[in-house]
Amino acid sequence: MRTHLVPRISRKHGHFVFGVIQSGLTAGIASGVANGHLISEGTFVLNWIGSWFTSWAVMVPIVLFAAPAIRRIVTAITYD
Repeated sequence: MRTHLVPRISRKHGHFVFGVIQSGLTAGIASGVANGHLISEGTFVLNWIGSWFTSWAVMVPIVLFAAPAIRRIVTAITYD
């Protein structure tokens, strides 16, 4: 019997998990770059966390709803 520290999610929902992780990573990097000037002021971490959470909350639904359309566009403009 295997025990997992994180609850397992069915693979059929993998695209949602991917979208949540991808949007969190993207939002974290973008907000870190945008707040980079605050490193010298010593307020970077608090500002970054607030900016990351706000941008991530906005990006999750956008990524989840845009992904199917993006996939269709990529399929239309590429070939094997």
